[in-house]
Amino acid sequence: MATNISPLASVASSAELDDDVEIGPFAHIGPDVKIGRGTKVENNVTLIGRVTIGSANHIFPGAVIGHEPQDLSYRGSPTEVLIGDRNIIRESVTINRATEKEDGLTTLGNDCFLMAGCHIAHDCRVGSRVIMANATLLGGHVHILDDATLSGGVAVHHFTTVGSYSFTGGLSRVLNDVPPFMLCEGIPTRPRCVNLVGLK
Repeated sequence: MATNISPLASVASSAELDDDVEIGPFAHIGPDVKIGRGTKVENNVTLIGRVTIGSANHIFPGAVIGHEPQDLSYRGSPTEVLIGDRNIIRESVTINRATEKEDGLTTLGNDCFLMAGCHIAHDCRVGSRVIMANATLLGGHVHILDDATLSGGVAVHHFTTVGSYSFTGGLSRVLNDVPPFMLCEGIPTRPRCVNLVGLK
């Protein structure tokens, strides 16, 4: 199927859009953006910088992906955002491109669900099947491993790792690594019990 681009969208001529991509009104798609087959970009979404998005993603209104990192040392280098397949990225999610302090990549895996107002900062690595509930915030260089769940309003300190199949309770402040398979919560967060749901 052909792409479906609203006449009210701004799509750079050099942007690469695969078949069956849908771009809504007032979306802005920059010149270095690549979008895979079947991805839906709703109204008022901004994709800017070097952004590669896989297949069958759904990006909701107001999301901003690929803008400059919120890091005072950044000087405009051509770093990237890489996003996999079948992700749901809800309203007003922000995903910043990387700095040069690691390998120049901010990444999101496959089959993730990012609820409204989440933030993925520069140089973060978010795995596959990760759930981040509303207003969860990741500082720079955070690694979220596969199948982790972060409840609403969680703030994760930079350079922290959140383990696979862990569950972090709402409004928690994560200052240290979250072990895999653990349910953690608190200010600051600490392990409370084994996440039995994650073991199924």
